[in-house]
Amino acid sequence: MKITEMKRHIIQAAAALLTNLNIKGFFTGSIYKGATKQACVPGLNCYSCPGAVGACPIGSLQAELGKGKLRFPAYVTGILLFFGVIFGRLICGFFCLFGFIQDLLYKIPVPKLVIPKRIDKPLRYVKYAILLLFVILLPLFLRDEYGTSAPYFCKLICPAGTLEGGIPLVLLNTGLRSVIGFLFRWKVSILIIIVALSIFIYRPFCKYICPLGAIYSLFNRFSFYQMHLDRSRCIGCKQCERQCKMGVEITKNINSTECIRCGACINACKKGAISSGFNLQRSKTETKNASAT
Repeated sequence: MKITEMKRHIIQAAAALLTNLNIKGFFTGSIYKGATKQACVPGLNCYSCPGAVGACPIGSLQAELGKGKLRFPAYVTGILLFFGVIFGRLICGFFCLFGFIQDLLYKIPVPKLVIPKRIDKPLRYVKYAILLLFVILLPLFLRDEYGTSAPYFCKLICPAGTLEGGIPLVLLNTGLRSVIGFLFRWKVSILIIIVALSIFIYRPFCKYICPLGAIYSLFNRFSFYQMHLDRSRCIGCKQCERQCKMGVEITKNINSTECIRCGACINACKKGAISSGFNLQRSKTETKNASAT
């Protein structure tokens, strides 16, 4: 399946609109609390965003783990498994609002930075550490006197929540402006750093920080939606790898955990050796080839 960058951005914009249909919230400074707010959307979309009509899966996972009783968060885990098994990180490439925002920031015409592999590679594991520590362990074990815990990733790190929820609500709500403190300034500082980096580095949040991307990445090799490399057509020119902004070594492992299925490699390949889709038989063949290499 060949999708141009413009078509992908149209899909991203449509997904952003569909998950933020409560337009009046941006004028009233209130959060939508209808029935759909109980359902998780696929991408990172803050629950507190005035426009949000669904819940963020990372926020929901922390909320479930942070409740007084130790219990398995079956619903949220099921949603993450559902999206992960079907799409893998296609969610990151097409349906995540904060990913879309980073894509747009990177289009600003300034010289771009390339992180050396010796630094880039270990940094890619930071998102898994954040997932384990801030999303799972802290909500499970760091509790208050009432037996509940805070959503630590949302509270201390998430720049998407600051941009989509925190800043709009503070701007629209005079009561909130009067209680701004260190925590809000800390979150704004993180957001400013991520925004600045996104202008020079492609999707730094997705590469190094996002716990939702970390979850979906675990399904890339096994998801129903797969990238495919026809080695009989590939001439080894590696033009696909030069066009991949996520730094995937496509000829070695096209379904790498870092692949967001954006399609840039498909468009770059002049021999038509790369494709993508839900072809299960080809998915199995590709998985065997990757294992063999």
